[in-house]
Amino acid sequence: MLSRVADSLYWMSRNGERTEQNAHILSMQLIKMLESSEQETTAQDDWETVLDICSSKEEFSFLYNSIQLDNVVDYLTFSKENVNSTVNTVSIVRENARITRNHIPNELWEVWNEFYLSLPKIPQTVNCSLPDIHFFLNQIKKTSFTATGVIDASMARDLPYHFIKIGRWLERAEKTARILHVFYQKSKQAGETTTDDVAWRSALQFVNGADTYFNRFSPIINPDCVIRFLMTDVSFPRSIRYCIDHIWEAIKKLENEKVSHYSWRMYALLDTMMTEFHEDYLNSLAEEEMEYFLLQSLNRCIEFGKTFSETYYLMERESIM
Repeated sequence: MLSRVADSLYWMSRNGERTEQNAHILSMQLIKMLESSEQETTAQDDWETVLDICSSKEEFSFLYNSIQLDNVVDYLTFSKENVNSTVNTVSIVRENARITRNHIPNELWEVWNEFYLSLPKIPQTVNCSLPDIHFFLNQIKKTSFTATGVIDASMARDLPYHFIKIGRWLERAEKTARILHVFYQKSKQAGETTTDDVAWRSALQFVNGADTYFNRFSPIINPDCVIRFLMTDVSFPRSIRYCIDHIWEAIKKLENEKVSHYSWRMYALLDTMMTEFHEDYLNSLAEEEMEYFLLQSLNRCIEFGKTFSETYYLMERESIM
């Protein structure tokens, strides 16, 4: 398979996952804002957290005068200047799906093309009510879920499938690492690294993991337990460890379980990540080492993305950092 085809499949997958994740985070934050009894005092700080996770707070501040609902929604959904806005990521997905139509199910192309063609019909932020915004975000999530279903139900488990799945799992791992890093820093700045239940509940909701966490653990949130769950759980599909395990399996299939002169750096980094995203390794860390480890975890995911691209001669796109 040509590297340009692999490149298109990989970035189609990453941007599709990024589209769904950002829509979910924005949706969760809107619900939290509506339910909050201290909306005016918490809104700006919460929106800053969303911007740190989904895009660039610095770029947002350059484009808009203030952090408020309409501006954030516009930036994350309709802004042409924001490389991670919905209109841009969906456009990237659709273009890469068009390029690779001979390698993907036709239904996958149709799902993203139909959603892309519907974007001009969506009212811009200034004309949107909150129900309009929620409907739009739900349509994004449904489109992504449908695309994922088409891939899992229709694609042969060969090279195109593995590049698509690696892109999705790596995007998930990086987003979870970013969420953990941002919320840990937020709690530390507030002087509440072990007691800020509201913040860590939001972290769980942002990865759609609250139900799983509360079914498995105590209903009282323990930040250390949340961190371990989102980092090392081998069964939750948005934990970093789960994603890394599946990337490992996909790469072994790509390489026929061999280490070559061009792939050894990728294997070595992946082996390091599998060691670090393990409960035993986390248990060995002192409390004062956790902040550095969370930042290092995010950097590991970013570094692996670059190493993977170099190994298979893929183009490295702009990061959201």
